[in-house]
Amino acid sequence: MASHKFKVGQLVNFAPSRSGMPTSGRQYEVVRLLPPDAGELQYRVKCKGDTFERVAKESELSRRSAV
Repeated sequence: MASHKFKVGQLVNFAPSRSGMPTSGRQYEVVRLLPPDAGELQYRVKCKGDTFERVAKESELSRRSAV
């Protein structure tokens, strides 16, 4: 069984593969680890300025670079 690449509380970049989902390069935080969908691990992520969470596939996330 594959393990999640990111951890709860980790800050990530989110680049959705679905068009029409504006993210404007904001910082997202992983809030929950989800089971796989169609073989790909998923996460619940939230941007500090949003009032809602989004579901993201692991391939749509990347580590935040240190600034």
